Amino acid sequence: MAKTGIFHHVGTFLLLAASVLLVITTISAPIINSIPILKVNLANGSDVSFGTFGYCILNVDEDSHDYCSGRHIGYNPANIMSRIESTDFGSASENTSEGLTRVMVLHPVACALSFLAFLLALGSGFIGAIFASLVSGLAFIVTVVVMATDFTLFGIIKNHVNDDDSGSKAHYSTGMWTVLAAMVCLFLATFVVLFTCCSSRMHKKRNAGHVEKGYVGNGTHARTTKRHFWQRKTRTTTTY
Repeated sequence: MAKTGIFHHVGTFLLLAASVLLVITTISAPIINSIPILKVNLANGSDVSFGTFGYCILNVDEDSHDYCSGRHIGYNPANIMSRIESTDFGSASENTSEGLTRVMVLHPVACALSFLAFLLALGSGFIGAIFASLVSGLAFIVTVVVMATDFTLFGIIKNHVNDDDSGSKAHYSTGMWTVLAAMVCLFLATFVVLFTCCSSRMHKKRNAGHVEKGYVGNGTHARTTKRHFWQRKTRTTTTY
């Protein structure tokens, strides 16, 4: 991949960047309290950080202590907001948001696939690049699914909180934007890595064709010098 090495390195870097971005979303609250996917600024001065595997309520007392839930797959953000400030959620909204939180387990799955694609791309061989582009494409699809889930799930919570006139405000935060950025990186990386491996294959075939047709390594045609008749070696015959 000599002629496309720079682009291949760009694709490899994009895969690494996507992996890091998805790690950030995966370790959101309650693993790291200050990294939410959705953040709710309560009217009483406290904040609620919703993340992949749970939530945290920040600054719950005068000593600025935080309360965080356990880390598990699936929780009920609508019920949490109802208990905190009596936000009115219908049963359909509550059931939908609770069910979609289980899909967020795809955050670490997408992260693992992205990192696997990065490791495959490091080999920079044709086979490695093909597999890297395929795994990257799969990681992109998984990321699109989980990002759509995030926007739908936390969009329900955000709209209800902002419309209930309680004074609290909800907004998307770091974890949401890192998923979006990772999706863009994976989309670009998939096509860049695929392009570089196909382009490298074409260059190898072209170079092989040049050699077969009499081309030397520098791309010039190998010519033979025709000798004049007086320069040709004459055969001598011996009579017996």
